[in-house]
Amino acid sequence: MPELNLDGVKINFPFPPYDCQRDYMSKVIQCVKQKVNGVLESPTGTGKTLCLLCATLAWREHFRDTISARKIAEKLHGEEMFSNTPLASWGTAATDGDKPIYYTDVPKIIYASRTHSQLAQVINELKNTSYRPKVCVLGSREQLCINQEVMRQESNHIKVHMCRGKVSTRSCVYYNNVEEKSTDKDLVNSILDVEDLVKFGNKQRVCPYYLSRSLKQQADIIFMPYNYLLDPKSRRAHSIELSGAVVIFDEAHNVEKTCEESTSFDLTPYDVASAITAVDRLLVEQAKDANQRDSVTEDINVESLSSGLKIEIPEIAKIKQILLDLEAAIDSYDVPHDKGITKPGIFIYDLLKRASLTYKTKTAVSEALEQIIGYLAGQPGIFLNTSGLQKLADIIQLVFCGEPSEQDIEKQMQLNTAHFKVHIHQDNSHHKKKQNTDLWASSSSKKQGNILSYWCFSPGFSMQDLVNQGVRCIILTSGTLSPLSSFTSEMRIAFPVCLENGHVIERDQIFVSVIDRGPDGVHLSSAFDRRFVPENMASLGNTIANLSRVVPHGLLVFFPSFPLMEKTLEFWRANGHADRIENVKPMFVEPKGKGTFIEVIDGYYNKVNDPASKGGSFFAVCRGKASEGLDFADTFGRGVIITGLPFPPKMDPRVILKMQFLDEMSRKKAPGMRYLSGQEWYKQQAFRAVNQAIGRVIRHKEDYGAIFLCDQRFKNSDARAQLPAWVKPYVRLYDGFGNVVRDASQFFRVAQKLRPVVVKTAAAESCATLCSSNTQSSSFTSCSSSQSFQTQKAKELDAHLPSLKRRRLNEHSGANGMARICIGYESKVQGSQVRPANLLDALERGDSRSEDNAVGEKSNHWSTLSLKYDKRLEDELRGGKRKIKLVSDQKLSVSEDMSEEGKANRAKQFLADMKKSLSKVNFDRIVQALQTYKTTDNLDVLLTETAVLTEDTRTHSLLYGFYQFVRPHHKKRFDEKCQELTGQGCGYKPGHSLSKDEKKAVMLQSSAVREPAGGPISSSTCSQLDTQHLNKGGPYLNQHGLKETLTGSAPKNEVHAAFLADVKKALGPEKSAQLFQAIHSYKKTDNYESLVTTVVSLFTERDENFNLLIRFSMFVRPHHKKQYKEMLDALMGQPASSADVPASNEELQTQATLSSPLRTQSKISSFFSGSQRK
Repeated sequence: MPELNLDGVKINFPFPPYDCQRDYMSKVIQCVKQKVNGVLESPTGTGKTLCLLCATLAWREHFRDTISARKIAEKLHGEEMFSNTPLASWGTAATDGDKPIYYTDVPKIIYASRTHSQLAQVINELKNTSYRPKVCVLGSREQLCINQEVMRQESNHIKVHMCRGKVSTRSCVYYNNVEEKSTDKDLVNSILDVEDLVKFGNKQRVCPYYLSRSLKQQADIIFMPYNYLLDPKSRRAHSIELSGAVVIFDEAHNVEKTCEESTSFDLTPYDVASAITAVDRLLVEQAKDANQRDSVTEDINVESLSSGLKIEIPEIAKIKQILLDLEAAIDSYDVPHDKGITKPGIFIYDLLKRASLTYKTKTAVSEALEQIIGYLAGQPGIFLNTSGLQKLADIIQLVFCGEPSEQDIEKQMQLNTAHFKVHIHQDNSHHKKKQNTDLWASSSSKKQGNILSYWCFSPGFSMQDLVNQGVRCIILTSGTLSPLSSFTSEMRIAFPVCLENGHVIERDQIFVSVIDRGPDGVHLSSAFDRRFVPENMASLGNTIANLSRVVPHGLLVFFPSFPLMEKTLEFWRANGHADRIENVKPMFVEPKGKGTFIEVIDGYYNKVNDPASKGGSFFAVCRGKASEGLDFADTFGRGVIITGLPFPPKMDPRVILKMQFLDEMSRKKAPGMRYLSGQEWYKQQAFRAVNQAIGRVIRHKEDYGAIFLCDQRFKNSDARAQLPAWVKPYVRLYDGFGNVVRDASQFFRVAQKLRPVVVKTAAAESCATLCSSNTQSSSFTSCSSSQSFQTQKAKELDAHLPSLKRRRLNEHSGANGMARICIGYESKVQGSQVRPANLLDALERGDSRSEDNAVGEKSNHWSTLSLKYDKRLEDELRGGKRKIKLVSDQKLSVSEDMSEEGKANRAKQFLADMKKSLSKVNFDRIVQALQTYKTTDNLDVLLTETAVLTEDTRTHSLLYGFYQFVRPHHKKRFDEKCQELTGQGCGYKPGHSLSKDEKKAVMLQSSAVREPAGGPISSSTCSQLDTQHLNKGGPYLNQHGLKETLTGSAPKNEVHAAFLADVKKALGPEKSAQLFQAIHSYKKTDNYESLVTTVVSLFTERDENFNLLIRFSMFVRPHHKKQYKEMLDALMGQPASSADVPASNEELQTQATLSSPLRTQSKISSFFSGSQRK
């Protein structure tokens, strides 16, 4: 590898560096040697990541070598070891002068980027170099945990608590191997990203999460998302030591926002209410324990019940009083519905003082909260939600930072709040916990109240905190930081080293044009008053349709926002513009949700790689996932179209306050500090997002592409001045659209002759697979085709965000229950991966739309408009089994598909259609009507509000869609109303008016009638399936044709699964999780009292759940049956009949139904079969 010497540091670089790369590395060396901060801008494609890694690692080696030279000099007592190279010439600059230093003092390098997908690319670049440092990459449990029991929990909060509980009791087999495997040579000497770490963990049965924390101690370079670094809570949680470290922020154009968000908070009524609930629960428990200790009892576990909690009941009561006072203080403000109340930052101290939270009390309250949270989190059985308590503890640490003396408290408060505002506004979100998925259950979490927001408006607050931690230097780098002066001024720390680099490309590699009019002569603009004008949308559609014929291979189209993109695409589909684009370059649309992004981007890459296609078009939004961090090199991004300026939402309270704050700071004119005005900042945000999207087109020295700025505002010289320095010289203004097409066509003809690309082959996909497999080794191997390598990069997006990383739960464990039957089946599943359990859950969670997918061959047509399957969901349902094509001779109607899976998918689809078709006002009114119907059972309210759907024939389908969510006793009336208003009913049948219990009875009867009388058959007879229960390929199989005698745990599991389904329906997932944890604890400890306390509290809240309490007897062990029956007698006021209380699980086997959901059964069957074995 070429070696170059910069300021005495020898750097091994993979190839002869360009001039701009030498300049960049010189600035990096200057920062680390002189211990000064730097802000370095270098366009995307100039290799700044490689330069950063090589320069910092070379300097680190130089630092270590200098220590070695010093030690040799000490041993030689001043004598020269090499006559022609005196030791004095080795220099001491690298090691901070004459200060004594040891090898342990060699600075660590902390490399932070925005996402794990960006870090994965950085780690791949590191593999390209000759440097092999010890590496560690930090991630969350969501990304790194491989314990299937933990990962199948729905709530991240529960995952964390369950993980901690298993670690503290050493009951996680993966964690128990960490100490042994952390010294493994293959691990220590390899360069692994998150995916590699997970693969290693699965192979060696060791926890990747705690393994990464162990590797951090010895690592030379630590990779992490930069919110881990900027958020004080995350920094503490990951034990990140910053003293003496070199801190690098790559993609630093987002640092400003992350700094502000990491030191801000929003305290909702739900947070306070959940904290009060948790403390209440603890008070009741402790009071009961105190009474037990006061009475004479033989229970040897009494003392252990309160072990671990070191505070007394009065202190717990004080915490509850603080929470009640805080709630009252926040809600005491009468806030206008449409806007909030804004106060100076220092007002936060006045507000918290009303709840007895001051600098004097902060330590005692923090310690008490820490005790309570730790105790509740460590309790076996119920996972009580402590997020509200944790948020209060974090707020105290943030607001009351510093340890001022009594006379300096006022000064410290002024200093802490100088860059903050307090904003109190109404909670209009109808906050509902994700776990509460029962449509008709009442929810205490919908409590109305005020939200207390404490917002930071200066990133300098976090940056100053990093400096105070004793870092050696901070380097901020990105392709879009200009103007540097305003960027650095907001950081409130000095940046002596600055660089604005040029690009490495030639004039013939880039084409930039401003298109102010479409082919029809209509002005193009995304301004608020123009964006939804039909002529404007039509002209933009014609423009993109024409450009898609000119631009070869991949075309990227960026919109200012999701709502604008969705409305525009809807208009194009209705008016034929989408068909014109689709026929040339199949359209792929960035999903608003995170779950399906990997499938969409994968489809786009495959379409561009398809030798039979003319390429593809990818529609995305500025500031979205596609606009940052993704590599659209070469054919994947030959053209970028910017359809408008993505200004922040001007009426957003936070945007308004940010602009006001900057205006205030500008007027103060602090010496040595320059602040942007509010309006300058507002414009800068828009152009920074545009510049980031533009950067997708040129990714390396031999790349080429075109940039089309399709908004008339780009004609203004002020607007063009905001474009990147490497783009400005090439901007062309045109009088007519025809001239743009002419010149762009000529540009691509010349570029393709000068820089021909490798011919696409059908083998590209297999090459990408080879690349993917190569990433498992520590050495880096690339395919000859750069396109294939980019496809591999797209597939590595599993690490982009936690929710994109959805590993199959049964990937490393055998399936349970009916899943053991050797049948896989191919399913056509419609809907998003993230499946809401009912309509309201979908309304409150769902932002993304799911398309109605046409039938066809998915390998030949990948566009978003016609993706046939949700591939990942198919994989999960298929479970890696053999495929058997099943053909159902009976088609299920929507109303007949009663499975939970069907409900989830229908709710998701229904939400997508309704949000797409209605205005916000009508949408909100209908949602409110549905919620009223839920609580009052008044169908008239729902019929009144949904009448708006009858005004347009295009929304009639939405009215019919409500039929599936109408309660059984209202279905006939709803059907008649639809018939009256629209001339068409909803397909009502008498069976639809049956309640759930009545339907179960009918199903049991029909099951008994269908059950054959023949004897047992071979277990290999796997093809006799009742396809009526396949739910259109869903995961519910009914083995009515399987006549094998069922023994062991199978019938018992089915009874358990049926009970589980009823429990989930009655209690909701959160309380169900509490029950299952209580059962799990009972299985381990045989503590009957603890079990009954939980069970009774859950099943006696509502009268209709009392039957579940009776049925729960099946889980009570034989030696506790009598006690349980006596307790039921006492609760019911009369002896429970033997029919009500099953005597044993064996008796229940004869009552087992055979239609329990496969997925539900697999979650719990292993537990109960394990219980049997004991």
